[in-house]
Amino acid sequence: MPWSAHSTVVERLRAAGCVFAEDEADLLLAAADGPDELDAMVARRVSGLPLEHVVGWAEFAGLRVAVDPGVFVPRRRTEFLVREAASLAGPGAVVVDLCCGSGALGAALAAALGRVELHAADIDPVAVACARRNVGVAGGHVHEGDLYEALPEGLRGRVDVLLANVPYVPTEEVALLPVEAREHEARVALDGGADGLDVLRRVTADAARWLAPGGRLLFETSERQVPAAVKVVGGAGLVASVVTDEELYATVVVGERAGV
Repeated sequence: MPWSAHSTVVERLRAAGCVFAEDEADLLLAAADGPDELDAMVARRVSGLPLEHVVGWAEFAGLRVAVDPGVFVPRRRTEFLVREAASLAGPGAVVVDLCCGSGALGAALAAALGRVELHAADIDPVAVACARRNVGVAGGHVHEGDLYEALPEGLRGRVDVLLANVPYVPTEEVALLPVEAREHEARVALDGGADGLDVLRRVTADAARWLAPGGRLLFETSERQVPAAVKVVGGAGLVASVVTDEELYATVVVGERAGV
């Protein structure tokens, strides 16, 4: 594509308020098959559609993860959660990715560990269809349903790593999210209830029944929610710890099932 086309795309993106206009222009130019498709893709991006939905994928933990329209876009900060999970498990681990969205977390952890028994679940059929494309590459299985109800009974008491990227934005704050999120991602993937911890409470309440002895639940939360989240984890009979990454502005709570 000629440089003039690149310059034009950058100008359109900048005018729309895209902070990383040059980088986005590079991706759009690489993804488009021709001028007409490029024009349509730029128009979708300028209208507010997330770049990942426009090009159909997101880079996450070194992987190119398919992301369909309406599906939650994996955030870079969540790579920290995957790294923490990888440090706590090894090849052969039984991994469950609840509230999986695109399945990015489970797929990335499987790639990091090499060989795992991977299961993912989401209540949103659009997300499930997308996740099957990503998790299937990792040899995993995706189930549709409400949290643990979606999982095979044979996993009960066997899960070594339970990733739960639960929604944790308080209901009243969803309207404050960037337009890309609040208008183009499923609300069920964002809204965590009055204090942002409603889904977390449901996940932790049954986590011990699904975790293997020594198994761990990992989830992301905001810094201000940590005290309440730790209390929820402890109340469910798990031993809580907190890890952070200041560079990514990421906070992860780990709940371990004690015992042998």
